[in-house]
Amino acid sequence: MLRDAINASLKDAMKAQDKLRLGTLRLINAAIKDRDIEARGHGRDPLSDDEVLGLLTKMIKQREESAKVYEEAGRVDLATQERDEVVVIQGFLPKQMTEAEAAAAVKAVIEEIGAQGLKDMGRTMAALKERYTGTMDFAKASGTVKGLLTAG
Repeated sequence: MLRDAINASLKDAMKAQDKLRLGTLRLINAAIKDRDIEARGHGRDPLSDDEVLGLLTKMIKQREESAKVYEEAGRVDLATQERDEVVVIQGFLPKQMTEAEAAAAVKAVIEEIGAQGLKDMGRTMAALKERYTGTMDFAKASGTVKGLLTAG
């Protein structure tokens, strides 16, 4: 499980006294626990590995946005810290698809579910998220889906 890998890395970071990695891993664990508590409140099971991958992807996106804001404000030190955290978090994600692989996957899903136009965009994106969480950049995929559905 992904949680086990995160906890093992946390222990390794403690032993190595790697403060950046340790802090980032603690943030990951806190986010997972928050989501588990929220799920329990709604009568659901703890997060699955796919849901944890989605959470990690969201954390990366947040840090990239923060780094951009910090840079614009002239705080290069904080931007660097955010980007260092991104590197730690990315270590738990599977290899990301290339643009060509993502485009091929989008085309295959559109054909498989028989998507006809923009009205099927939500259904297409849901199928992609179900199959490719953690390996596909859905912001970019959304543009590809929209382009293919309007062209077809």
